[in-house]
Amino acid sequence: MRIDVVTIFPEYLTPLGVSLIGKARQRGLLDVHVHDLRRWTTDVHRTVDDTPYGGGPGMVMKPEPWWAALAAVTEAGSAVGRVAPPTLVIPTPSGRPFTQRDAQRLVALPWLIFACGRYEGIDARVAERARGTMPVEELSIGDYVLAGGEVATLVIVEAVARLLPGVLGNADSVVDDSFAPGAMSGLLEGPVYTKPADWDGRTVPPVLLSGNHAAIARWRRDQALRRTVALRPDLVQRLDPAELDRRDQDVLAAPSVGAEPSSDPGADSDPGADSDPGADPGADSDPGADSDPGADPGADSDPGADSDPGADSDPGAGSGPDPSPSRGDQDR
Repeated sequence: MRIDVVTIFPEYLTPLGVSLIGKARQRGLLDVHVHDLRRWTTDVHRTVDDTPYGGGPGMVMKPEPWWAALAAVTEAGSAVGRVAPPTLVIPTPSGRPFTQRDAQRLVALPWLIFACGRYEGIDARVAERARGTMPVEELSIGDYVLAGGEVATLVIVEAVARLLPGVLGNADSVVDDSFAPGAMSGLLEGPVYTKPADWDGRTVPPVLLSGNHAAIARWRRDQALRRTVALRPDLVQRLDPAELDRRDQDVLAAPSVGAEPSSDPGADSDPGADSDPGADPGADSDPGADSDPGADPGADSDPGADSDPGADSDPGAGSGPDPSPSRGDQDR
């Protein structure tokens, strides 16, 4: 996969040179190029922004340097054998929410170009014109505003790149991720544990030590359901009832589901109760007792990439307007 990033702050993309992403670049799994938007300015001040039509605070990024940059980056990629057009990704708080499903879809594409906006954003005519030559995705990583699109680009690149075959040491690591396809689709991952089995008087749920893989899988799904109800009830509303078995329905219907999960990881740890898929659904009388809100549901905790963010080493932009500038291009 090839990734190009156009920005006015190349140093912001330095994390693409460390950790898993950096190793993926070293192994040739990921080809990253970072470009300085100011290379395509034409005035002595290298101006990339101007005042907004219609008035109002802040500045808007000019269309001329952006279009020149996109044209040049696309031509350079095509010159090295990229036949299909790239997909342009514009991180913006006014875009469609970025989800794990988007990451799974984008990882199948051979070439992504990220346009990192700043200030009040990029002149809308850039995306409008780009749609005539390539797919365009305007994506938001959350309902908040950042100073620029670089951070959002790092988030999206990591979410996508870690799904590339060979990037993670164990390909099965993504199977139990929150939102992963299959049993975890639409759910948050439940609590996770490691050695020692008894720490500070807190014990690991015995079912995880039982060796009963079916019981463990059932316990993990129960925890995922409970955590999702407690922390993201909006996700529960989107679950397809046809994909919920009787045990799922019993867990969701339990009176304590939706309460803040218990902090005692050893509670409700009898594998014969709520972890055996063949057990009586009524056996687990306290379904809310075994979820651990302090546990980290994230599987891939090592983001990053190669120490050289790219040939064109000056990137920049953002997913939201910069509230500070009252005069143009103050980040210059």
